[in-house]
Amino acid sequence: MKTVNAWLARLAEDATPSFDECVAQLGADLPLLLRFKDTPQDAEWHAEGDVHIHTSMVLNELYQLLNTEAQPIQGTERQALILGACLHDIAKPLCTKSYEKEGRIRIGSSGHEDKGRSYLAPKLMKWQLDFKVVWSVLNLVGEHQMPRQLVLRQRNQAAFLSLARQSNMQLLYWLERADIQGRFCVDRELDLLVLDEFRELCQYYGVWDRSDPLANIRPALAVLSSSAQEYVQTYALAELASGKITQAEEALSTTFQHREHYAHLVITCGLSGSGKSTWLQTHYPDYERISLDELREQWNGDRASQEHSGEIRQQAKEALKAALRVKHGVIWDATNLRRDFRSMVADLGRDYHALVTLVVFLLPETELRKNNRAREHFVPDAVLDRQLESYQFPTVNEAHQFWVVGAKGETLWRSGFTND
Repeated sequence: MKTVNAWLARLAEDATPSFDECVAQLGADLPLLLRFKDTPQDAEWHAEGDVHIHTSMVLNELYQLLNTEAQPIQGTERQALILGACLHDIAKPLCTKSYEKEGRIRIGSSGHEDKGRSYLAPKLMKWQLDFKVVWSVLNLVGEHQMPRQLVLRQRNQAAFLSLARQSNMQLLYWLERADIQGRFCVDRELDLLVLDEFRELCQYYGVWDRSDPLANIRPALAVLSSSAQEYVQTYALAELASGKITQAEEALSTTFQHREHYAHLVITCGLSGSGKSTWLQTHYPDYERISLDELREQWNGDRASQEHSGEIRQQAKEALKAALRVKHGVIWDATNLRRDFRSMVADLGRDYHALVTLVVFLLPETELRKNNRAREHFVPDAVLDRQLESYQFPTVNEAHQFWVVGAKGETLWRSGFTND
């Protein structure tokens, strides 16, 4: 482990390891890297060959850029960008499938970006990386197709702001430059033109250099109570990013009725053994807690039993509505590993004008397993394996506030704008 951490540290300096060297260093912790040579790609988009060949070319292109146009990228940003390039297709071995289209057999890997981010989240925590680097790598992997998609789909300012809240736009741009240049395909020059347009639109919308989208309302926010400031600011950022408002000033009026007295809904997201209950008791001891595990025990006598799941969720939902109606602090305490489960709860909170906070508990896989075995209500290893397989790592736009909590209960990251 010391050897790997020392190797990782050199990426922030001047190291330019080949992809073969990356695989040798990281393959034991990220075994999907060992399957890249056996993962084919569609010849129309990747005539160079398999994922291993492509990733090697991407790294070489990135090093050229870091020596020339991208030379200002230094230190931990350089480290994150190199790791992002190395790992951007990490989930292709899991997602690559053959299919028939217009009489031809094609190869695709739909969903590999999001799957890759979810796969990497607990694994990157094993290494001695600044969490800002971990966060950057996760979002370079999870969002690396978005720059071209935003342009080709003619997305507006809200979509650019939403992406900028999730990921560093400059690092995304350089990764995509290397990704496009590190392949053989008929549309490469067109893709590079599209990427240049992405950069220009980022500059036009003020997200290239991380301008503050709430700058115009900072003086008005300053005279509000601290709780009202938190409410208005988080709602303003979320509604600008969703396109519900187009100017920050609109948030001052849309939140006027609720900002001084509102419910606070806390939604947890964490695998078994991540320390959710302990952290919640410490930080929100007075909040009403709706625990699906406890309800399953009441209904079935067993927290692991999935009997009466419909009735249990309905009871939990009604309890949540009751707390939101009277504007209480309330916690939806569950693993919430799937995006659709989280979305249902968060949407209900928004319907009641609550401030919705998503707290993500992120630990190394080895610590999760150790903590789980030490719990009174532990789950079998096979269940934890299934949790890791189904895990969908959350994104910032799922709630008004997004926090990441580490192994010792420390806050690793809190959302605002552009990962500040």
